[in-house]
Amino acid sequence: MDLVNERILLTGGSGFLGRALAEHLRSLGCRNLFTPRHFDTDLLDRAAVARMYDAWRPKVVIHAAARVGGIGANRANPGLFFYENMQMGLNLIEEARRYGRLDKFVQLGTVCAYPKHARVPFREDELWEGYPEETNAPYGVAKRSLLVMLQSYRAQYGLNGIFLLPVNLYGPGDNFDLESSHVIPAMIRKFDEAARSNAPQVRLWGDGRPTREFLYVGDCARGIAQAAASYDKPEPVNLGSGQELSMAELAQTVARLAGFKGEIVWDKAMPNGQPRRRLDTSRAKVEFGFTASTSLEEGLRKTLAWWQAQRAEQGRRPGAC
Repeated sequence: MDLVNERILLTGGSGFLGRALAEHLRSLGCRNLFTPRHFDTDLLDRAAVARMYDAWRPKVVIHAAARVGGIGANRANPGLFFYENMQMGLNLIEEARRYGRLDKFVQLGTVCAYPKHARVPFREDELWEGYPEETNAPYGVAKRSLLVMLQSYRAQYGLNGIFLLPVNLYGPGDNFDLESSHVIPAMIRKFDEAARSNAPQVRLWGDGRPTREFLYVGDCARGIAQAAASYDKPEPVNLGSGQELSMAELAQTVARLAGFKGEIVWDKAMPNGQPRRRLDTSRAKVEFGFTASTSLEEGLRKTLAWWQAQRAEQGRRPGAC
């Protein structure tokens, strides 16, 4: 499929991943790209979703909208995270079936859908071999359920839906609100602010031992576009970098890049989350030629620079302290 000539509907286009994906699609030459905003179309309202399909007449839907957040936000809002992610997917997939003129539906899943004690590296065919890690389970189960819906709609209605499982994302444009951000933007902000104020220490959740894999948001956008163009199978596909590091190693790297010289203190009373995360990324490479190209160090430098530029801009605004 040549995406350049397709009418593409991208949900979540104002979000972190959505903005990067919209930018990448436009760089490919896609001009018929539609990105509904929440105040225009409430994806929790099925009737509004139906009107959106009929008005914009898409041939490809990429569903990147999601209710997301870090461990704290997931713990505080489990019902909200489950309901909104489930309901948006239900509405978009069912109305795609009713609409009947779609060539492809691309659903974005999450690494949080994998079982808590999944064997590392996580393989797509082991997605159902256990329950997700508790703090992210409502979000992960909601996303995992949409895979079943897509496979069922393919079998009964012929809907060509694909399901992608990105690992933890980071990059410029991420959410740096400490109440709801993921680990990398939270660390960048904490270490940058501590370095500027000469704080003696930075306190982080857990004990530093859990491992994670991270994918630069620009690489993820490229992978999604490649899958949308050339992958048409019902089996889910991981999108990741294939590189694993501990939270302690990540913290040390971010501290060094931010110029923080103080002590890193781990609050062991707070949850660690899933013990390990690393994806088997071989299916993406075989099926549509995707491999990550941005190293973690390079990506962290770009993200830190973006955050510092945003902070400086906020400081120049009238009325800023």
